[in-house]
Amino acid sequence: MIEARNLTKRYGGRTAVDGLSFTVRPGSVTGFLGPNGAGKSTTMRLALGLDTPTAGTVTVAGRRYGQLPAPLRDVGALLDARAVHGGRTVRRHLLGLARSHRIPDRRVDEVLGAAGLTAVADRRAKGLSLGMAQRLGIAAALLGDPGVLILDEPVNGLDTEGIRWIRTLLKSLAAQGRTVFLSSHLMSELELTADRIIVIGRGRLLADTDMRDFIETRSPDATLLRTPEPAPMRALLESHGAVVRPDPEGGWRVTGPTATAIGELAREHGLALHELTPCRSSLEDVYTELTGEAVEYRGTGNTDDKETQR
Repeated sequence: MIEARNLTKRYGGRTAVDGLSFTVRPGSVTGFLGPNGAGKSTTMRLALGLDTPTAGTVTVAGRRYGQLPAPLRDVGALLDARAVHGGRTVRRHLLGLARSHRIPDRRVDEVLGAAGLTAVADRRAKGLSLGMAQRLGIAAALLGDPGVLILDEPVNGLDTEGIRWIRTLLKSLAAQGRTVFLSSHLMSELELTADRIIVIGRGRLLADTDMRDFIETRSPDATLLRTPEPAPMRALLESHGAVVRPDPEGGWRVTGPTATAIGELAREHGLALHELTPCRSSLEDVYTELTGEAVEYRGTGNTDDKETQR
């Protein structure tokens, strides 16, 4: 379990984490989301004792990280896949970690196999691709067979097979009763992986809830509509208070009236329909709506603007 209580971290005049309280419980995968600069990495560093809170507390496995007698056996962490001595081989890196915690050498071979690294075990870390470096970081996190995992962007650099592997792995670890806490910017993947979600913005808690509830309670009723008569259909719907916008995959996404009501309107006015499908918002849609006011770094979308060229 990970517990944060009124956790606060200030750097000079900037507050990175602001009175944050949450609990990450065992038995589920908890996703950690927030815009760039929201305080996600800082929160994870505080949990792992790499930074000291200005106020409040955060405990992992019931203690502050610095109080754990053998941290690798309680907490597995991946914050930076490249934070490895480049001259060491993959196997030597893991062996060094294992021996520092009296973990048997055979466990190194086990995590090498689990992470798909056996074939590159004697390769130096500096020669690894980003995806292989991520796998090494995950192998190191698993080394002590910990009850808690804290992973910052674990799918970064992984190919399709690697992403499917880490998704299956994390779900299986949670099913064993472990605590799994991960951040990711890949919304579609996190939607498939996480059971719960914690969202922060500007260092403050915005949401802490079940993934399905997070999406469903914030999703307006929407219907995917395709018609050979788009102009009159859109005008008709908007005259009845509907919000009509293009769907990325073609057709219109209509919010307001139900699919049944749309079908009745089309029939009454003699308009043809090719598709009328109720749909819900994605995690990305709901997250973007929730965090819109908390985005600190926002592009203008206009590279020709003279002010941006100065």
